[in-house]
Amino acid sequence: MIGAIVIVVGLLIAIVYTMGSVLDLLFTTIWAPSSGEWDSWANLFDIDWLDWRLFVVLPIWLLVVLISIIAVWIGYSMLTTPAPVPLEELEQELAAEEEGSE
Repeated sequence: MIGAIVIVVGLLIAIVYTMGSVLDLLFTTIWAPSSGEWDSWANLFDIDWLDWRLFVVLPIWLLVVLISIIAVWIGYSMLTTPAPVPLEELEQELAAEEEGSE
């Protein structure tokens, strides 16, 4: 159960952070029509790729998404790993094996 919660939280963090940082930055500040400025060659698809805000947001976004992917992987591992055998049952099995070997 905890593994499923970790998966959902990791996915939600990645999605919300992507929407709130990268997409918001692209749609509100960086999307600019081509102009006759010196860096107009860098306006591929009308995105100013040399904007300083892009250089700040993208590395932080990559770190957040990487941590979210690791959290999803840990949650999946928690979800699919079987529960450990209780010690009482293990001790009983070992005692039965010792009796059988003697």
